[in-house]
Amino acid sequence: MPKSTFTKSITKSLLATSVVVSLLPAYAQADTILHAFNWKYSDIIHQAEQIAQAGYKKVLISPPLKSTGPQWWARYQPQDIRVIDSPVGNKQDLQALIAALKAQGVEVYADIVLNHMANESWKRDDLNYPGSDLLTQYSQNMAYMNQQKLFGDLEQNQFSANDFHPAGCITDWSNPGHVQYWRLCGGNGDTGLPDLDPNSWVIDQQKRYLRALKDMGIKGFRVDAVKHMSDYQINQVFTPDIIAGLHVFGEVITSGGKGSNDYHSFLEPYLNNTNHAAYDFPLFASIRNAFSYHGSLSQLHDPQAYGQALPNDRAITFTITHDIPTNDGFRYQIMDPTSEKLAYAYILGKDGGSPLIYSDALDPSEDKDNGRWRDVWNQEYMVNMISFHNKVQGKSMEVMYSDQCLLVFKREKQGLVGINKCAESRTYTIDTHRFEFNWYQPYNDTLSQHSETFSSRYHALTIPAQTARMLAL
Repeated sequence: MPKSTFTKSITKSLLATSVVVSLLPAYAQADTILHAFNWKYSDIIHQAEQIAQAGYKKVLISPPLKSTGPQWWARYQPQDIRVIDSPVGNKQDLQALIAALKAQGVEVYADIVLNHMANESWKRDDLNYPGSDLLTQYSQNMAYMNQQKLFGDLEQNQFSANDFHPAGCITDWSNPGHVQYWRLCGGNGDTGLPDLDPNSWVIDQQKRYLRALKDMGIKGFRVDAVKHMSDYQINQVFTPDIIAGLHVFGEVITSGGKGSNDYHSFLEPYLNNTNHAAYDFPLFASIRNAFSYHGSLSQLHDPQAYGQALPNDRAITFTITHDIPTNDGFRYQIMDPTSEKLAYAYILGKDGGSPLIYSDALDPSEDKDNGRWRDVWNQEYMVNMISFHNKVQGKSMEVMYSDQCLLVFKREKQGLVGINKCAESRTYTIDTHRFEFNWYQPYNDTLSQHSETFSSRYHALTIPAQTARMLAL
């Protein structure tokens, strides 16, 4: 859908890019992030010490805003961004959460939704948000609501029809104009999520929202569905003063990296026009292909060299995101449990990227997988993988060998990772003159009781079937 500022927006965003990139630091960090998807804030507080003991340095929380409804997707339908009040918690809960995790040395990241408001066409015939029903509820309990307020006047609506694009559903998902200026719609005549127009009022409100969260102590932003926002809007909202000292990363879903139309249409421009990080969907596609039955682990030898992985300091690495199990259209991307576990060994063993570990707290009525990911975050193997990751953080990576079944790489002299995806054991003979290791010191596998000690030039490393070794001094 064309909009009056479309042409000017391109020019402004290009001019702003050099300023933004020059003023903001690159985030070459690799701390592990726990995505506490749909967790209540009080449950995160209860688990704060255990989260820290497991080795996590960051926790990504569900969107802090006003939303109603028990379903997980309701958290992504903002009714009011001036207020934190939803089934997962309110502003006071979030303040307590930030304090509890800070006491454990863990930072809090917030999932944020900026491109749309709640789809409530069933109960409203206008685009006034939060709307008369909620304003009436506010007025009946104003003392409580003021405690949950981030900014603004809760006696007035925040947005009106003038702040939205005209109604119309996305029909061409390959066209950035369609994706950024039309609505996300369901079927059966659904009119879709009202799509905000980045006029000066909308931009001001969104900036006030981000500043308020930052003032509370939020240290990072995950930008939901950022492919639906124009470069102009992104650069107008995420100003240098707002993102200074924060880790910002966007969700731009693509089918792969270089050579994929959706990568070149959406993810590549986002990376080129901001200094934000992003979900590494190119690497995820490489991982899925590598661990498939006919795939080869050689695809993970150096995917970045072929444009199939993001730069180390821009990547959020993962083996699954919340959209994959919860949306029927993405469920084909779920890996079998063994492959997923080996893929975690890869992203937590390798150098580069910030690994994101998904854990959900879905209601049984919404959970299609019988709690498969509910407690993954604290399983013994996961805690041990994170321990290896933390031990070798900052150590450069060198891939020593790869073939269809086997991938072997080192983290300087401190660590050695071997991954075997096949149904029989595999052995790789290490030339310790070519690849340096400390001799006569045991490298202990963080995943088992196994150890390796180098004492000669040639050392045979055997990796059992469908197993990973993560060996560290």
